[in-house]
Order: sequence, then structure tokens, then C-alpha cells
Amino acid sequence: MRETTLGGTGVRVTELSFGAAGIGNLFRPVTDEAASATVEAAWDAGVRTFDTAPHYGLGLSERRLGAALRGRDRDTYTVSTKVGRLLEPNSEGGRGDDLAHGFAVRDTHRRVWDFSCDGVLRSLEASLDRLGLDRVDIALLHDPDRHAEQALTEAYPALERLRGEGVVKAIGIGVNQCALPARFLRETDIDVVLLAGRYTLLEQEGLAEVLPEAAARGRSVIVGGVFNSGLLTDPKPGATYDYAPAPRHVLDRALRMKAVTERHGVPLRAAALRFPFGHPAVASVLSGARSAKEVRDTVDQLRRTMPAAVWDGLRAEGLRPPHVPVPATPVEEADRPKGESWG
Repeated sequence: MRETTLGGTGVRVTELSFGAAGIGNLFRPVTDEAASATVEAAWDAGVRTFDTAPHYGLGLSERRLGAALRGRDRDTYTVSTKVGRLLEPNSEGGRGDDLAHGFAVRDTHRRVWDFSCDGVLRSLEASLDRLGLDRVDIALLHDPDRHAEQALTEAYPALERLRGEGVVKAIGIGVNQCALPARFLRETDIDVVLLAGRYTLLEQEGLAEVLPEAAARGRSVIVGGVFNSGLLTDPKPGATYDYAPAPRHVLDRALRMKAVTERHGVPLRAAALRFPFGHPAVASVLSGARSAKEVRDTVDQLRRTMPAAVWDGLRAEGLRPPHVPVPATPVEEADRPKGESWG
């Protein structure tokens, strides 16, 4: 699987990154055995970039990911985790569940927002303990939407110091909005933005500021949420968009896209996976999975040949604005200098 480097950090990421929220029991339970098999399938497919967070399953995702990676050469893979939510024991924990936050786990802990310097240090120390690792490669500020000033003035400087000391190799922000990462790109020296749901086949809000800012400054973007919460995997009534039932006009647009891609023998989810690589700032696409079967399907779709006619057809139908870049076709790619990364 192809790799590229995040900005000037030396951190290598594969074109497909494994999102570990699913093995943290996102929405429904996953067994330990299934979680292990899911990571194993990603590894067998060549994925070497893994993303997790304390938020995912109240630490379950980190524990399971660390267990699945244990015994592998630490220099052969990249791990990112996040800061901003500390996990503290719940005095009444274990009696209920965490489904209000999206995870099918017992409520043994509670999340406490903390973007202070001390909070960053405590968060990373706890994450390393759960992962069973001596380091993470990438540390991301996790959803600091309502804590922007503290994240800028306290959490970011703490991450910058940790990067300078070599404790982490790359730092950045992980969000599902565009204004804040654009501000961080302008005002700080972050290396990477994990942008979820805002640069997809369906919508390209990230193209206004985030991606151009990243490209101009030599920073990288990892694109998550390429299926817009599932809508672009199988658009139909009841499908979700931004974690809620898709509005009719959004569903109709997705169905029209599906008709175009399938006319050229390409599943919509394959086009959704490939689309972000049309922009030079995009280093990787992050996709979650909860089973080995899901991983294998994702990899198969990403590897599909994508005729230029797919992108042309979407444009002709008014479903892709003319200014939105698309990935190179296989013929164009063959003309690239040898060794140049795709996307």
C-alpha cells in the first residue's frame, strides 16, 4: 500500500488509515476476537497507520488497538491518538451504558474536557498505558470546538514542546468543522489536520480554506468521514448523514451520484474513498471498520480502477463543481515521476 510523509515530519502514513472507533464498540458491541481480527485484516492489507482516541469506548479502542499491535516492530507502523478528553472513574460507573455518547460500553468512566497543559500530559500518559506503547507518533487536539482559546494557548504549546522534545513526531487537530483548523493552520505550526466529513464526494467545504492553507504551508490533511456517516455507502431512505437521518435533498443528491458511478461500473463507496486524493494536501483517507470483512471491502474499493468518465459524469450532471480537483486516472498516474506519492 502506498505511503507518503506528513509535511516535513518524517512520519509515514499509508494512503488508507485504520480508524479504531468501531473496535471501541461504536454504536454496537464488537467482541475482543472480532476487534483483533479487524486490525489483523488491516495489517494484512498493508495498512500501517492507525488512529484512536480515549473518547472511543472510554478507552476500549486504545486497549484493543494496542493489544492487536503488540509484538509487531514498532518502527513499522504509525499510531495517532487524541487529547482533550480525560477519562475519570465514574463514582456510579458500571450501572449504565455510554450509548448517549455513541458507544456500547459500560459507563465505568466519565469524560472531562481538559485542554490545559497538564491535561495534555495526563491524557497522553494514560493513552500510552492503555495502548501498551512507549510512544505515539501523532497527537491530535480532539474536537476543541467549544474550547478553542484554551486549545490554542495551553494545549497547543504543550504539544509543540512534546514534539520539540521528540516525545511525539507530529501534532495537529482532529475536527468535523473547517473554521477552527483553518485558524490553527494560520496561527500555529501544526503538522496535520484530521478533517472529518468536510471534504467528501458529497460536500467540499474544506476546499474553501483548510486544504489550500495546508497545501500552501506544506502541511498535510487526513480525510475522515468520507462516507458522510454512511450515506455514501448505500444511499436509501433512512440512511444517515452527519449522524442523523439524511434530509431528502441530500439523499436525492447521493442517489444521483450513485446512478452516475454505477453507470460506469463503479460502486459509489469506491468513488467516495478515492475522491479526496485529488487534492495535493491529502495524505491519507481514514476509514473505520468493526470486522475483517469491512476492512477487506474497503481495501478492495480503494484499489478499484476509477475511470475518468466517473468524475466527468458527475460534473456533467452538476454533481461535481468544475473547480473541485479529482484524482489522476491510471494513465495519468503512469506519467508521474517514479517514487512520487499518489495524492
